[in-house]
Amino acid sequence: MRIAVTGGSGRIGAYVIEELLAHGHDPVNLDRQHPRKRLCRTRIVDLLDLGEVYGALQGAAAVIHLAGINAPGTYPSEKVFQINVMSTYNVLEAAAGLGIAKTAIASSESIYGYCYAENRFSPHALPVDESHPLLPQEGYGLSKIVCEQTAAMFHRRCGMQVVSLRYGHVPLPDEYEWLARHEGASRFLWSYVDARDAARAARLAVETDGIGCEAVNVTADDTCSPLDNAELLSRYYPSLAERFAGHAGLSGHAAWSSNAKAKRLLGWKPIHGWPRPGNE
Repeated sequence: MRIAVTGGSGRIGAYVIEELLAHGHDPVNLDRQHPRKRLCRTRIVDLLDLGEVYGALQGAAAVIHLAGINAPGTYPSEKVFQINVMSTYNVLEAAAGLGIAKTAIASSESIYGYCYAENRFSPHALPVDESHPLLPQEGYGLSKIVCEQTAAMFHRRCGMQVVSLRYGHVPLPDEYEWLARHEGASRFLWSYVDARDAARAARLAVETDGIGCEAVNVTADDTCSPLDNAELLSRYYPSLAERFAGHAGLSGHAAWSSNAKAKRLLGWKPIHGWPRPGNE
């Protein structure tokens, strides 16, 4: 299947393209720049130009939309919002106009709000699933809400299948040691997904039939912390400790984010766990 991958030169993009190639697909990379390693054909495209997007998607049977700004802080908030929202709108508008039936878009657990909140707050319940309220306090998380609502609009309009992949933090294979020491991991509840597992979820999102329009958490089964959950609750979220200490679903290093929906809808499961003793 010819699959267009926007942002194929980026962090996750190369892994997605390798995953698609390994499963017999014909990917084409749509990006503003060439990748470090050539894996497939690359087309230089401005995703903010709808005409260019129409041309770039010609002949594709599916689209995996990864391009955009992947966190707040690097650009002004209004720029983050504009680029993420308009690139997603243009990709889905062109896909709809060309009759492309399946798309997947990169969303984020930042959509729930606690990751980048200026006024910090605790999650409403653990583990966090897709029913958690969407409470961002900055333009990046807000952009992901708008992108997911844009996906829902196109599904209503033409029946396009759109899967919004709410990724946890996506470490590359050489970043595990750094992330384990990173104090900021408490903000995203030590949620992560290996880049290779993230890529597999993207492939399955455009291979699987009959999903409709859904958002799914794409996260590992465990946390990225060397501390167990009892210690994490006590140290970082004491207001939740009484409610969730000893919770059956949070024993040991079990993830604070639920990936059950992705497992059920996509037939996906994480393979690459955190490198700790007994967890290969």
